[in-house]
Amino acid sequence: MMTFEEIGIEERLVKAVTDLGYVNPTPIQEKAIPVLLSGTKDFIGLAQTGTGKTAAFGLPLLDLIDVAARHPQALVVCPTRELCLQIVSELELFKKYMTGMSVVAVYGGTSIGLQIRDLKKGVQVVVATPGRLIDLIERKAINLEQIKYVVLDEADEMLNMGFQDDIEFILQNTPKRDSTWLFSATMPQEIRRVSKKYMNQPVEVTVGKMNTANKNIDHQFYVTNAQHRYESLKRLIDFNPGIYGIIFTRTKLDAQQIADKLTREGYDIDALHGDLTQGQRDKVMGDFRDRSLQLLIATDVAARGIDVKDITHVINYELPDDIEVYTHRSGRTGRAGNTGICMSIVHSREIGRLRQIERIVQAPFHKLEIPTGKDVCRKQFFHFMDKLLQTDISHGDYETYMPTLSEKFADISKEEVLKRVAAMEFDRFLKYYENAEDLNVRERPIQRDRESGRGVRTSPTTNRFQQEGDTRRDTRGRTFGGNNGEFQRLFVNLGTKDGFYKASFLQFILDMSELNKESLGKVDMKEMNSWVEVDRRVATQMIQSIDGKKYKGRRIRMNDANSR
Repeated sequence: MMTFEEIGIEERLVKAVTDLGYVNPTPIQEKAIPVLLSGTKDFIGLAQTGTGKTAAFGLPLLDLIDVAARHPQALVVCPTRELCLQIVSELELFKKYMTGMSVVAVYGGTSIGLQIRDLKKGVQVVVATPGRLIDLIERKAINLEQIKYVVLDEADEMLNMGFQDDIEFILQNTPKRDSTWLFSATMPQEIRRVSKKYMNQPVEVTVGKMNTANKNIDHQFYVTNAQHRYESLKRLIDFNPGIYGIIFTRTKLDAQQIADKLTREGYDIDALHGDLTQGQRDKVMGDFRDRSLQLLIATDVAARGIDVKDITHVINYELPDDIEVYTHRSGRTGRAGNTGICMSIVHSREIGRLRQIERIVQAPFHKLEIPTGKDVCRKQFFHFMDKLLQTDISHGDYETYMPTLSEKFADISKEEVLKRVAAMEFDRFLKYYENAEDLNVRERPIQRDRESGRGVRTSPTTNRFQQEGDTRRDTRGRTFGGNNGEFQRLFVNLGTKDGFYKASFLQFILDMSELNKESLGKVDMKEMNSWVEVDRRVATQMIQSIDGKKYKGRRIRMNDANSR
């Protein structure tokens, strides 16, 4: 196995990574660094998050920089403030022994004046988010004329967030660059178009297969009814008492509401979504990183760029529509060689989509039972016993109190003391789960209708029959799927050209209308327009909420598709 010393980076960088405890490069580092050290070759690196991409471009970048020249020579562009700060933090560690090397982060949500002042001091490497960088370019506060190396990190994320025009603007304003390095977890068509337009015969390296999931992650799913989704989430959290994870929701309204409910019920949790100010966002992330919070509940957009170590679980409160989004979500755990678990709470209508995701990410998905109330109590009880046995009592002067304790408990047996301790800890759990219902959706037996001979499924909870081949029905007999049931088809003049992909588009219309995901049916997106199936009972609410509003300065039109 190759070492960092053998890979070709200079001695000071080798010394810095050795101090960090790294000896052997990861696969993406081993393949990328020798190519990038030439400084003249365009490069595309495809690898999942958590595989060491920052070092893959950061080490050769620092190796190539002329420390004596006090002007921007390298530009790293990334989608979010969090990722921007994370990259700068890692570069600072790598350049530990490189006197005179300066790296500056520029991002929105903080004083642009202070960032301009830092740039004027003379820097060699600028790490930036697209919006703030363009502000600086337009103010003529940064000179990109002498930029030799441009790195686009998490390129697919930037395009998903609608930054394609910004990226092209930035590339147009770095005309003298020697090379462009693009790193991404996936390779959508938009990235392929940008690479063809702005890169010259790039060397392309893929570590693992595109869209495939991290092999260190155990993918699990639990099937329940839509109305039991929240209770299932609580039960999964309670069944994993050592959990340190991220819960993903489709909308910011769901994220906040679920966080509020779980907080009221005593869980250490907070929400991360687009309605938070930068100060609030920083506080939430700070609390999560120092583990004051056990759980973070977030939307896909808000969670982009988050890199927190040792996350044990990712929970999909709802499945994302795009396979790429699932890959990004699950990639928050199982990083740097650790193992992780990605759980998905689904209802029976989503099994087909789950299997599609399974085929594309090429990882087995394991169907597990939602734990019973007794299972949860048993798991919590054994977890508490382990904590009790592992409690460190060496630092306190407990011997001083032992005579008093012995006297106090003289008439109570050891078994009785242990029961009382358990009661103090588990009374809430035992009462809550005493008569807990089964949240799992069970397979319904197929019977034959006597008159027609057609297969029908009997519901375990109702007397209704669901005929195979008919419009699908839920357990209350309500139809869904297809425009012949209770859905109304709406037209909206927004499409992929507006920077949307299916998941972000769904989040946008649900946030605007304050409806829940169960109100939607099929979504058909085109470049300029989209069609959405909406529950007829709330179609008017959605139209009134969205029609006439503006998106990026353009008036949105939404109406009944059949009336156009």
